[in-house]
Amino acid sequence: MDDQTWYLRTSKLALALAIIRSTPADTSSREYTEHLAKVVSEQESTWRSKVQVLEAEVLQLRHKLLLSRMCAEVFKSGDPTSQLQAQESGSSENTLSQLEDSGCDLSNEERSEPSEMPQHFVETCTPTPFLPLPIVKRHGATVENPLFSHMQFLQRLLELKNLTESGSLKTDLSHFENDFSTVSDSVFQLLDGLITFYRKPKFPFSSFWADAVDTLAGLISDCHLSNHILKKCSKKLEEFEKTLLQVILRSNHLNRFQVQHFVSQSLVTLGSCSLLRKSIISLLLSEVNSFTDVLATIYQVQASYVTHYENIFSLFWVLEQLLQKETKEGNTSSVVHDDQEIKKFLQKHDENISQLSDAFPLFTLYLWRLGILLNSVETVESKSLP
Repeated sequence: MDDQTWYLRTSKLALALAIIRSTPADTSSREYTEHLAKVVSEQESTWRSKVQVLEAEVLQLRHKLLLSRMCAEVFKSGDPTSQLQAQESGSSENTLSQLEDSGCDLSNEERSEPSEMPQHFVETCTPTPFLPLPIVKRHGATVENPLFSHMQFLQRLLELKNLTESGSLKTDLSHFENDFSTVSDSVFQLLDGLITFYRKPKFPFSSFWADAVDTLAGLISDCHLSNHILKKCSKKLEEFEKTLLQVILRSNHLNRFQVQHFVSQSLVTLGSCSLLRKSIISLLLSEVNSFTDVLATIYQVQASYVTHYENIFSLFWVLEQLLQKETKEGNTSSVVHDDQEIKKFLQKHDENISQLSDAFPLFTLYLWRLGILLNSVETVESKSLP
C-alpha cells in the first residue's frame, strides 16, 4: 500500500469516527451524515456561484483593458472620430432584415438600435492616457441574457479592427495577439449560450441571436483572431454546427418552417466564413447522403420518415447558398479537395437520380441541382490549378 492510499483511508476513517462522535442523541449516524452532506453541497453551490460572478467580472475588466490599449494605439495614428462615425450605419441591420424577410415579426422591444453601440464607442474613445471603456448596459443586458457583455466586447473589437485595417487609422495590432486569449474566452462562452438557445429556440426570435452568429463568423474570418479562437473553440464550434443541423431535422411542431428558416439562415451566416464553410458543407452532405441511401431502400415516404423528408429540403437550401458563395469567391479548392462526403455524393449522383426519380421527383430535382453546383465547383478548381 502506497502512502497516498494509506492517508486516504486514514482520513476516511477519521471522518467517520468524528461524525459518529458528534451525532446528536435523537438522530441516527446515517441521517446526520446525510444532513452534513446536504449542508456542504449547499455551501459548495453558493461558492461556485460566487466564483462564476467573480470570473465574469474579471473577464469584463480584461475586455475593457484590451479595448483601451488597442484604442490608445490607434490614437497614435490620428483622430478616429470621423471614421468611427462613418461606421455608424449598424452592421446588425443586415441580420435584422434577414429575420424580417423570414416572416418573423420582431417587436420594438426586441430590436436593437444599430447605432447605439458605435455611438457609445465614439463617446468613450477619447484620447486619454488610459481610456475608460465601461461595459454599460442597454436593452438585452439582463439576467436572462448574460451574454450581452461578451457580444458588446466582441462587436467593438471587430469595429476597431476594421477601422485599423484601412484609411488614415491603419495600425498594426498584431502585437496584441498575446492578449487575444480574452477574445477566445468570450467566444467560448458565447458559443455555450448559442448552443443552449438553439437547442430550444423561442419564437419570436430576438435579433440578438442572429447578430451573435454574424459576429462569430466575422471574428473567425479575421486572420489574426481565427487561430486563437479555433485553438480553444474548435470542438465547441463543431458542437454548434451539429446543434443547428439537428434543430432543422428534428423540428416537427406547427411553426417549424419559421424556426427552420431562422436556423438555416444562421448556418448560411456561419458558412459565410470560409474557414467554417468546408466543415458545414461536409456535415450537411453527410446527412443528405445518408438519407438518400434510406430512400433507395423504399418506394414511398413512410410515416416515420415524413418529417425528416420535409426537413431535408432546408439542408438543400443551405447547401445551395454555401456552394454558390464558394464558387463566387473562388475558394473552391478548400471545399472539394479530399472531401469524402462530396466524393460519395458525386460518385453516386447519376445512379441515385435514376433510381429515385419516379418515387421522389422533388428530392431528385434537388439532388440534380446540387450535382450541378458541385461539378461547377470542381470545374473552377481545375481551371485554377497551374
